[in-house]
Amino acid sequence: MSTTSGQAGSKRNAGYHAAGMVEDGMVVGLGTGSTVFFAMERLGERILQDGLSIAGVPTSYQAAIRARQYGIPLTSLDEHPKLDIAIDGADQVDPALHLIKGRGAAHLREKCVCDAAERVLIVVDPTKMVETLNAPVPVEVLPFASAGVFRRLTALGAAPVLRDGVKKDGPVVTDNGNFIVDCDFGALTDPKGLEAAIAAIPGALECGLFTAYGEKITVIVGEEKRCRVVSLQ
Repeated sequence: MSTTSGQAGSKRNAGYHAAGMVEDGMVVGLGTGSTVFFAMERLGERILQDGLSIAGVPTSYQAAIRARQYGIPLTSLDEHPKLDIAIDGADQVDPALHLIKGRGAAHLREKCVCDAAERVLIVVDPTKMVETLNAPVPVEVLPFASAGVFRRLTALGAAPVLRDGVKKDGPVVTDNGNFIVDCDFGALTDPKGLEAAIAAIPGALECGLFTAYGEKITVIVGEEKRCRVVSLQ
């Protein structure tokens, strides 16, 4: 089995396992990314085959489009400010269940959904589990304030880079109309403190560090033939 197909199988196992934890009548936060889309696929099957009744709150246009393709009814945080459960992915997860998210540029809405959910299922393949967070931290930035945010992020020790679009000229523009700045801080010895420092920068709307939700996070690590479940409980 190739690495690519093996990783896809691991993601499918994680997504399907998470979908199996969703119960009838739940309102479900739907993250953005390939592993979550496997969960949506399985939820669509359960809706069609088993009559599962749920409503989903998507974190991006992409998630909304995919959910509709799988027949998942959609709602919003306005209608359901408290969610029963959320399913999302992560770019990295450390032993304290601190996360780096935002490779899909949806981390602002993902953090809103994470905060609203009673329980959060993070679906990943084994490559996402690390001892120390060290991936670039995405920051969603108000375009009006981008120069000042760059200056402040540099002062924090980052090497900030404006994320360029693919199949378009110029920067990535989020679903909220903002820019994404990827910040390489190296190994993160204090991710909680860094998240607070970034949050204090005017114009930095949200960063991809998720350090406040470990107690309600369950990480589902998809492996080739099974899943490993990790939590702080």
